[in-house]
Amino acid sequence: MSVVVTSPSVPTIAPDLVAAFKSAPTSIISDNLDRLPGVIGLRPFHRSGRMAGAALTVRTRAGDNLAVHHALELVKPGDVIVVDGGGDVTRALVGEIMKDIAERRGAAGFVIDGAIRDVAAFCASDFPCFARGVIHRGPYKTGPGIINVPVSIGGSVISPGDIVVGDEDGVVSFSPAMAETLIAAVRAQVAREDDTLKAIREGRYKSAYATHATEDSRTS
Repeated sequence: MSVVVTSPSVPTIAPDLVAAFKSAPTSIISDNLDRLPGVIGLRPFHRSGRMAGAALTVRTRAGDNLAVHHALELVKPGDVIVVDGGGDVTRALVGEIMKDIAERRGAAGFVIDGAIRDVAAFCASDFPCFARGVIHRGPYKTGPGIINVPVSIGGSVISPGDIVVGDEDGVVSFSPAMAETLIAAVRAQVAREDDTLKAIREGRYKSAYATHATEDSRTS
């Protein structure tokens, strides 16, 4: 069996723009993506740390990581290796050795719609890894697989070159074409929420319900 690598035209993303999303909460990014379904069912397995980078996508058959190994030969600094393993958790697609290779080559993290193993190594590391589950069973290495195509990860379609962001709440992704508008909206919402939290601490906060009730009494 073989691994096919396609070569779509992947947009170049300004490093400072990607870096801006590393400090942006995924919950607020999601709010400003109209709360459309994002990645569902994956969770972080690393010790700490946020993730932001460009998607290097991999689609492979359940339980087979030949294409993931091939992707490790192609990964560039700042890439997030996004693996569509069909959600299968009967065999692990990556483990400690592959984590160390990806980290040494400058990858920004793993997003695995499948299982990992050597979970203790991930939990002791700040290298971001989001996966569906954990199992001791190792993978096949016979293929087939394909790299740099749109993939479905937990119900969300991620295309090569999309910006992928992960934190304690999960993973979101979006096209680089909307990044500048999105980060402006995210920063504005963060500022509003900071003002709300300050009002709560200072005893000035009025809930949306209380404000609505006051307006109703004025018009009744």
